[in-house]
Parts: sequence; C-alpha cells; structure tokens
Amino acid sequence: MGRSKLPDFEAERPPELAGLAIFSSVCASVPGSEWARYSVELAFGERSRSRLKIACRSLVEGDPNVAHENDFSAGIVLPRGTVLRGGTWVLGEGRALKVLAADEDLLEVSVAPEDKSPLALPQLALIKAAYHLGNRHVALELSPGLLKLEYDYVLADMLVAMGLKVNRRFGPFEPEWGAYASGHNH
Repeated sequence: MGRSKLPDFEAERPPELAGLAIFSSVCASVPGSEWARYSVELAFGERSRSRLKIACRSLVEGDPNVAHENDFSAGIVLPRGTVLRGGTWVLGEGRALKVLAADEDLLEVSVAPEDKSPLALPQLALIKAAYHLGNRHVALELSPGLLKLEYDYVLADMLVAMGLKVNRRFGPFEPEWGAYASGHNH
C-alpha cells in the first residue's frame, strides 16, 4: 500500500514555526464571513516558499499600514512546489489569510521605439531577450510588448546592449511558473 499524499505538517514544521498558528490550505474562493480575516504582503521569492514565518495583519477596511490589536506571527506550511499568487487565500485554524503581492524592485523591458531595423520587430526582440533570460533561469512576467524581471544590473546592461528599452520600477511581481511548477531537481 502506498504512502498517504497528505503531508504530516508536524513532521515538516521547521523549528522557527513551533507554537505558531499555521496556515496550510489554499482556498479556491473568498472564504465566508465566519473566518477571521488577515493579510500579509510577500515578495515573489517568499510566495514561492512552502515553509515560511509571517506577520499577519488584521484585514480591516481602511489603512492597511495601521497595526491592530489582533496582529500576530504565524507560519505558512504548504505542499512543496506551491506558489501563492497575489490575492490567494490560505486557511488555517479558523483563520483566513489573504496573500498580497508586495512591491519589488523590477526591470521592465520593452522595445526601444526609435529602433526601426528589420530585426528589431517587437516580437522578435522580446523573444530573443526572453530566450537569453530563460537560459539563465531568470523568472519572467510576460505581458504583450513587455517583460518584467527582478532588478539585476548585469541583466539590465545585457538587455540595453541588445537594443531594448529597460526601466527600473517598483511593483508587484507575478512571473510565469512554467515547467518546474511541481518542483525542480537537477
């Protein structure tokens, strides 16, 4: 008989999460009003971890930066390979947690408008950039006419040398998860 696919969260709980409330179930829809609601802002690197200590904030209408009496430390313990997207709800111990995408230091890459050479077709230039970044295992957010990646001055220089327009911005980052969504081992 095969092993159960249900994780043993106590066995997998890191020592830094001992004694903390645990969020361990991704919810496909907005939880009902019977759940105490909290939020947390996490960068993509944190949202792609399956074991994480967090600081929950009471989800109250109004200013999200105001601390409330009900704020507390907790842990997220999810199956390995789980990626939380901005706006995802995670449940645990009678509480619902809305995971928000934190603003990150990003590069936005587009085609330089002044470049009119035949090889600088917007699609081709961005496809070439995506290819080179993919060879370096760089996480990319793709949208029409635009690539987003985490800030890296070496990559910014490479993209500028390729004739692309590169802007540094702060904002949420939701890269494609791609072929390794269920885990990646070399």
